[in-house]
Amino acid sequence: MLLLFDIDGTLLIGAAGAHRDAIHEALRVVHGVTEPDHAGLEVAGRTDADIARVLLTRAGVAAERIDARADDVRAAACEAYGRLCPGDLSSTVAPGIAQLIEHLHARDDALLSLVTGNFEPIARMKLAAAGIGGRFARGQGGFGSDHESRAELPAIARRRAGDGDAPWPRRQTVLIGDTPRDIACARADGVRVVAIATGPFGAGELGEADAVARDGHELGAVLEPLLAGAGARPGGANYP
Repeated sequence: MLLLFDIDGTLLIGAAGAHRDAIHEALRVVHGVTEPDHAGLEVAGRTDADIARVLLTRAGVAAERIDARADDVRAAACEAYGRLCPGDLSSTVAPGIAQLIEHLHARDDALLSLVTGNFEPIARMKLAAAGIGGRFARGQGGFGSDHESRAELPAIARRRAGDGDAPWPRRQTVLIGDTPRDIACARADGVRVVAIATGPFGAGELGEADAVARDGHELGAVLEPLLAGAGARPGGANYP
């Protein structure tokens, strides 16, 4: 089973401060935007590129210029995060997650991967500082640096996990995230989704998922029947 984990709000809680500052620095360096307008902007579940586009648009930057310099923003943000990232983010690992990741990594029926809106270098640095980065292989996953739309990321991750001729099967893929956008991107690719209520949304707001776990401890119990069934949907139906 391919398990696609989100990072912020799912694997880590409270690790976004330096990340936010790095994005802001990139907007200032590349576009001269010094005071991004975050008013009313829900960033949870968005990709870095999507967040940058919204903030730049609010600052009056033309869409053509945003597109032309998107690579520069990404590079500047990753460089800034390399300087700003705390040396130790282990305290931000969500309760129960470290143990669960070790358990899943040791199994031969689970492949750990990522689907996150973080630019990939930021995601890798963040998880390394948290002490769990080594459990997510390089060359795998879907990231905000792959596509601005989060809906495209599960398919990218499945393609990377495939055998070169075909992507990893949808019926053997589960996405784990903490926001309605995680649920929506899983639905866009036709894969199952387990929500975890450790981010900004409560269990009641995540009801469109196939299952909801309250925390990392409960997540293991929720994933177990999916791993055992390797294709059986909760409720008895099967995915293609």
